[in-house]
Amino acid sequence: MSGTERMTYKYRWVILAIFSVINAVIQMQWLTFASVASIAQKVYKVSSFQIDSLSMIFMLVFIVVCIPASYIIDKFGIRTGVGIGAILTGIFGLLKGIYAGNYNVILFAQFGLAVAQPFILNATTKIGVNWFPIDERGAQAGISSLFQYLGIIFAMVVTPMLVTYTYINGQKIYNLKFMLMFYGIISIASAILVILFLKEKPPIPPAKESSEKRLKTVEGILYIIKQKDMIFLLVIFFFGLGMFNAISTCIDKICKLKALDAAKTGIVGGVMLIGGVAGACILPALSDKLKKRKLFLILPLLLSLPGLLGLTFANTYTGTLISSFIFGFFLMSAAPIGFQYSAEISFPASESLSQGLIILSGQISGIFFIVGMNMFSTQLCMYIFILLTAISLLLSFIIKESPMILEEDRRVS
Repeated sequence: MSGTERMTYKYRWVILAIFSVINAVIQMQWLTFASVASIAQKVYKVSSFQIDSLSMIFMLVFIVVCIPASYIIDKFGIRTGVGIGAILTGIFGLLKGIYAGNYNVILFAQFGLAVAQPFILNATTKIGVNWFPIDERGAQAGISSLFQYLGIIFAMVVTPMLVTYTYINGQKIYNLKFMLMFYGIISIASAILVILFLKEKPPIPPAKESSEKRLKTVEGILYIIKQKDMIFLLVIFFFGLGMFNAISTCIDKICKLKALDAAKTGIVGGVMLIGGVAGACILPALSDKLKKRKLFLILPLLLSLPGLLGLTFANTYTGTLISSFIFGFFLMSAAPIGFQYSAEISFPASESLSQGLIILSGQISGIFFIVGMNMFSTQLCMYIFILLTAISLLLSFIIKESPMILEEDRRVS
């Protein structure tokens, strides 16, 4: 390998750190109200569905903005694409803090933040191919996902602690101003970091495919949908990511069946994300080290089933916590591996496009699943999730190993 053909730079870790921070922040903004849904419902005097809509709007907007965001990332680069997402995150995150007591403004701000989300999420694998060699990209996607999960953990666990209240005539009156302004300030700070320090690409690429041309957007979509393994992967994420979106958004409904209060509900959601963080630290790195993608899609789906069964049937707080950790550790660690696998099997389609389509599939299903959990029995929905996970597991056995990983394995050998 000639040094003039491939080179890695230490600044790639700065790029990853900056991207990871803004990734975490947009997740905080997405699920700000998930663990305090009942409190927010009282503050704004609206229905449960209207509060869930503050999270669900991210999925609706993603359907519309996903492809345009991927196009902008591919056409103008990650600095422009992620920069747009960061600026929108800062502006609308602060707007939520300023108008914390107005539900209509909050809904408008959530819409703006929802537009920002695909500009950030769809850039994960593009940053990997621009800055990282193939044998670090699983870990890079894992670290990006790790911070994404940390942002959700923060929203789940810390949000209830930031809600203030006073007693008036013996009645507890809640106020969301401090909590929302706190998140607004974090959003502005992270946007400034992106604008100041995010760079497009190094002078010399880390791998040969980093500098090769990609298919245009429409050509890329047509190419992707012709790949059988990519179709199977899209179905797997349609079920898996949609299920995670629904469970994380409606965690209060699941915990209410077990008679858990808001504080315990936040901890259950947080433990799920802690499991996801642990899994994202371990499994994507193992995937890189062992040069296996398929195996590390099969194992998480298989081993997440006991956790999902526990979330469905456990009646104790301890049992729910353990199940939540197992579910998060295995299912959520599959996401970054799946993102990287999609980029590898879809080449020469752009990385942001393949990842965007995968997330898009999960956002569409997430909307249906959340509506289902609001309209029908939560317990029935959990039974359906068990069945869908079993189907996803069967599909994971059918897909083939990544050809890019196989080629790298032969090259090193």
